[in-house]
Amino acid sequence: MKLTLTTLTAALATAALAGGAQGQTVPDRGTVTVNGSTVFYKATGSGQPLLLIHGYPLSGELFKNNRVPLARNFRVITVDLPGFGLSRAPNADASIENYASTVLGVMDALNLKQVVAGGMSMGGMTLFQMYKMAPERFRGLIFIDTTADPSGVAEKANWLGTGQQAQEKGVASLVDILMPRMLTGQSRMTMPNQVMHLGSLVKQASLNGAVGGATALANRPDANPILPTIRVPTLYLFGAEDNLTPPEVAMKMQMNTPGSRLVLIPGAGHAATFEKASAAARAMNDFSLGLR
Repeated sequence: MKLTLTTLTAALATAALAGGAQGQTVPDRGTVTVNGSTVFYKATGSGQPLLLIHGYPLSGELFKNNRVPLARNFRVITVDLPGFGLSRAPNADASIENYASTVLGVMDALNLKQVVAGGMSMGGMTLFQMYKMAPERFRGLIFIDTTADPSGVAEKANWLGTGQQAQEKGVASLVDILMPRMLTGQSRMTMPNQVMHLGSLVKQASLNGAVGGATALANRPDANPILPTIRVPTLYLFGAEDNLTPPEVAMKMQMNTPGSRLVLIPGAGHAATFEKASAAARAMNDFSLGLR
């Protein structure tokens, strides 16, 4: 026990060096089993660990165009939440809190003691709960096109309807209803290959993932009480044309989070990190490099 405590003290005393070292121990890709789910992760680059969590019903490949610029400075680690991408969920019984404990479990399995973490949409909701559960695990937080608000009556019905549609018509049927929410009209007209890629991520989701994620979004907890408790540097990164979680949502959260910053990306909708990947990566790099 004394050896463990001494080692921990030494690690805390050299946080920057340890952060870089722990990132390098993460294999380039693999799976871990947490809370009954098989969770896939992918890692690239070198440096301190930067953990990114995708939104519904996508996968870690949402960040594929951010990896190269971020990997110049960080060990970029993406996870596929249970039931999405290459991860597997045993059933459709999901919640934001369970996603949070699962990703924390992935961090444990990969020996990631402390990270800078970013979450987009449902991933941001997950990150709020992760911080609530284990604030000491984070050096900085990046909330991307997300909200701290719980679902209202209409939104809850909409998400439950989304899950029902996936059950009745298949996961692929969600592409046509979700693309207009994620991307601006301009991008949908001028970036057909990117639209196809994003649609392919939706189609990759399992039925358990699509139904469970929709249920989790419908029943998500109110994260607003968490905002004033945040004690690490925080960035809110939003598409200026996000029509699902518009900039005023970001402004409200930023005002209630001590010392936080807000960056709006022109010409980007809800999937800002994908739609304007270079601008999003630049904002994440600028913020995260300042934490060294």
